[in-house]
Parts: sequence; structure tokens; C-alpha cells
Amino acid sequence: MDIKNIPLPVKRALKKLGHDLQDARKRRRIPMQLAAERAGISRTTLSKIENGDEGVSFGSYAKILFVLGMIQRLIELADPKFDIMGLELESKSLPKRIRIPNNEKRSN
Repeated sequence: MDIKNIPLPVKRALKKLGHDLQDARKRRRIPMQLAAERAGISRTTLSKIENGDEGVSFGSYAKILFVLGMIQRLIELADPKFDIMGLELESKSLPKRIRIPNNEKRSN
């Protein structure tokens, strides 16, 4: 996907994520330079993350989550147990009845 054609909901989500990460860093009283050093990224990259820049690699976002002690949230991001729509679709496709095949009935 061309970086210039990012859907508006994606842009908004990244802006919110960046702002939330900035708030988390500030609540922990971690200066930008120290957070960037701990994550192994530049201060400029951290600034881009906190501004919701869609051009920053996903790995850099993950490193900041780790530095902030929030990596578990990333681990659970697409966990099937939190996929409400997927679980609903799966439950709709469950069979109405379950039958024992004839060859198994005879062996009992």
C-alpha cells in the first residue's frame, strides 16, 4: 500500500497510538533520549512514533512498547480469543447436528 494512500481510520489509529505511547512514556518519567536509546532507535524515530507517523517500521513501535513494559498488549493484539468477529463467524459455521458415521456405529 502506498504510504500516501493510508485510510483515514488507520491514520487516526496511529495518531492515537502515538499519543498514548507518548503519555505512557511521560507517566513513567522517561526522557525521549533515554527511551530511544533503550529501544535502539533514534530520537527522531521516537518522535515520529509519538506523532503517529505511518512510515515508521512496526518493529520500532514494538521496541517502544517493550521499553514501556507494554509488550504483552502487542502479543495479545490479534489473539484469536479477542477476535469477536472471527469467533462469531466461526460459531455460525458450526454444524447443526453431529452424526456418528455408520462404520463407527457398527464397531461398537
